[in-house]
Amino acid sequence: MFVMETRIQNSESRRAPAKSFEDLVVWQKAHAWVLGVYRLSDSFPAKENYGLTSQLRRAAVSVPANIAEGFKKRGGRDKLRYFNIAQGSLEECRYYLILARDLGYGDMANLAANLEEVSRLLDCYYRTILDSEF
Repeated sequence: MFVMETRIQNSESRRAPAKSFEDLVVWQKAHAWVLGVYRLSDSFPAKENYGLTSQLRRAAVSVPANIAEGFKKRGGRDKLRYFNIAQGSLEECRYYLILARDLGYGDMANLAANLEEVSRLLDCYYRTILDSEF
């Protein structure tokens, strides 16, 4: 049984090369996270429409957008630049979620956990590109 499970796990871990950015798990998770950011920020006070709501959404959208843009870049250095911008935008969002939590605008725990997952995946993807032969 163990041998069979190991084979299944190994075959699942070897994914086919991505044909588009939408095939990347990191982009899929980042996109789902942005949808969550939009849902949560819909409940922010109207006075935040041009402040925190706008800033959080702008920075959140930047994460999967830069992953998508970096995916199509040919050279490793260019790819890494866009993935690093995505990482920076993710950190910016981390602060905005802390601020929204401290202002009492809702429960940020789920979004914060999802942010951590996207951050880990993005770091792994970044390191994979860095270690590749681009």
